[in-house]
Amino acid sequence: MSINVNEVTKLYDKQKALNKVSFEIKPGQIVGLLGPNGAGKSTMMKILTCFIPPSSGEAFINDLNVRENPLEVKKMIGYLPENNPLYLEMYVKEYLEFVGRVYKLPNLKSRVAEMVKLTGLADEQHKKLEALSKGYRQRVGLAQALIHDPEVLILDEPTSGLDPNQLVEIRNLIKDIGKKKTIILSTHIMQEVEAICDRVIIIHKGKIVADKNISELGNTDKNEETIIVEFNKAVNKNQLSSLTANSITLLEKNTWKIKAEKNKDIRQDLFKLALKLDISILSLRKQENKLEEIFQSLTKS
Repeated sequence: MSINVNEVTKLYDKQKALNKVSFEIKPGQIVGLLGPNGAGKSTMMKILTCFIPPSSGEAFINDLNVRENPLEVKKMIGYLPENNPLYLEMYVKEYLEFVGRVYKLPNLKSRVAEMVKLTGLADEQHKKLEALSKGYRQRVGLAQALIHDPEVLILDEPTSGLDPNQLVEIRNLIKDIGKKKTIILSTHIMQEVEAICDRVIIIHKGKIVADKNISELGNTDKNEETIIVEFNKAVNKNQLSSLTANSITLLEKNTWKIKAEKNKDIRQDLFKLALKLDISILSLRKQENKLEEIFQSLTKS
């Protein structure tokens, strides 16, 4: 087991940043940690990386208690914080060698060369960090998080500042790394989570409000499905009332959202009704709940 969080609570004076949070993450999982500002995401990451202790409860990295074994835990973790603190006066290779010496890595030169290649820094390796764009600084931050080959990666906004091409490259890199390592990734970009993560944990006001695989999260009601249908002419609700539906809602001019039981596929009934009304169906599709919509519904105050 890579990560085990059991009933963790964190208090800042009287403010409860985390309230009895529990979850487990196994090796080979990429988990998106989501929540609005102030939800407790950063606090959770700081506890797992041994920057702050929990007020109560326990957290373990590979069966090591983060409170009792902080140095051993830190050796197992690669961490890229949101603000990505770097020594800007250093050169790229110089900085990575410095980080490698902190971890007392053998074959340091070859390991640095491997990280430079892995994170796409070959053309920038002889530049000072202050001369790099934000996107390339993020790559350096990811390289330093990986250089000691940690078992667990904790990434806070890892693709911040990347252009579209870099974004795809880093996403693919994280997904590839996630085949062998445990990764917790915090981001505000929902498409990022859908593209990279296997599972999502949503925190709101210090509590977990959702913990599901990405494939499960879109199906909030397993017995109901939503159909979006667009007609070529205006149709009123009374004309659609013959359908066996749970709800019928007008979205815009000639487009309707119809919710019905999954075992009563109403698509055939819609075509029959259109034929009866002498109108055409321009489009017909099933709607899956998007992660952004689910996030909003779970974190509204």
